[in-house]
Amino acid sequence: MTMRAAWASETGPAGTPASFEDVVGQAQTLAGQDYKARPAAGPGDLAELSYEQYQDIRFRREHALWIGQELGFEVDLFHPGFRFMRPVDIYNVNETGTHPVALAPEMFDYGPRVNAPSAPEGLSFTGFRARYPLNAPDRIDEFAVFQGGTRFRAVGSGQRYGVSARGLAIATADAEGEEFPDFTAFWLMKPVQGDSTMTVLALMDSPSITGAYRFQIRPGESTVIDVDTALFPRRQVTKIGLGPLTSMFLYDSSSRAGYDDFRTSVHNSDGLQMLTGNGERIFRPLANPSRLQLSAFLDTNPRGFGLVQRSRRFSDFQDMDARFDLRPSTWVEPVGEWGTGSVVLVEIPTEAETNDNIVAYWRPSAPFEPGTRTDLSYRMHFCSTPPDNVPLARVAATRGGRGGDGRRRLFVLDFVGLPASERMPHAEVSQSNGVILNVTTRPNPVDGSYRLSFEVDPGDESLVELRALLVGDSGPVSETWLYRWTSA
Repeated sequence: MTMRAAWASETGPAGTPASFEDVVGQAQTLAGQDYKARPAAGPGDLAELSYEQYQDIRFRREHALWIGQELGFEVDLFHPGFRFMRPVDIYNVNETGTHPVALAPEMFDYGPRVNAPSAPEGLSFTGFRARYPLNAPDRIDEFAVFQGGTRFRAVGSGQRYGVSARGLAIATADAEGEEFPDFTAFWLMKPVQGDSTMTVLALMDSPSITGAYRFQIRPGESTVIDVDTALFPRRQVTKIGLGPLTSMFLYDSSSRAGYDDFRTSVHNSDGLQMLTGNGERIFRPLANPSRLQLSAFLDTNPRGFGLVQRSRRFSDFQDMDARFDLRPSTWVEPVGEWGTGSVVLVEIPTEAETNDNIVAYWRPSAPFEPGTRTDLSYRMHFCSTPPDNVPLARVAATRGGRGGDGRRRLFVLDFVGLPASERMPHAEVSQSNGVILNVTTRPNPVDGSYRLSFEVDPGDESLVELRALLVGDSGPVSETWLYRWTSA
């Protein structure tokens, strides 16, 4: 019996569509077995393809799932090659049952630089792309991609791909090495005609943990994904990341030193935004540090966190091809209580914009123990601005430079969205080390923002954690700005 047929036999009796609980049962069974790595999705010469060669392999639309059925949705499938050699099994689930989809070379146009395989033996899919009339009713556009480990991406109307999400993170940036789980199978549930939701079930496997996932995806101006998962550890897992996001930050207008580039900024995201359990909204600008940095923000029952792109003008970047101004902010909104833990931010040094060097996730305080089941639900928004509905002014710009005596550092923050009733708030600025000097606040008559500036004398310290916010007569009127200054 082939592996594909074996997976199909586990979805239930013939003619029975797969369900989320079916996948949960598979994950629980796997957790009681030793982990077995799956063979590559194709022969080794496919892994040797360059990125440009791999892009030459194009799925033929006439083979798309659900094409011509007037459902609004279509699905393309991905061929193995380049870095994408992890196999996934694909199932089409409709009213007649669960049907495995086999890879056939005629599904693809291989282009002039790639030799087409003569037979499908040894070839498996590596993921899929979903399409929908996202930007115009008469044009079908891609809105989500699932490919590579547990990685997936989505966009809303008019956006370009930026932040990537993952199903799970394990030991990220750990000295002993990170563990990368895989989605090994996807069940694509045929949408109901007239429904704007696409449902995907997924099975996850890794040496430490297995899991079942349900993604309910609603493409639109902001594309929203409701995620439900059941996790089953094979062994104790302490360094786990829930709702993980990855992005890229190379430099911005305040950190251009060493970059000989015509562009003003290069980044998919420029900040970590959080809404704590007690309702405090926090914004932490991102950095491309000289050495790896890890920050943990303790919290209980967080209301949301995400990697955001607040720079929205073309002039912020001046890149006509990449259009970083159109990259989505991605917001993770927990459903239910997640308990105690911390939002973790990992910033990794990089010299190339092709590297994702930013990671953010929720790490619970308690480890995941073998023999247990953990159910988790959250909602993801791929949007322009996270929908946290907190009426506070937000940080629109963070600027820094040399202070008055050449040793001090000057920081200038611009806040937008200050409530009209708050004419002259005062600033609260604090630091972990050094001394804060010359705090001033004043409205900006040019653009209507509100400016806070101050200097930091770090003394002999090489690292200073900074915190600032605007406060009115009745309490905070702005979000809290956090920043890590380092001498290197």
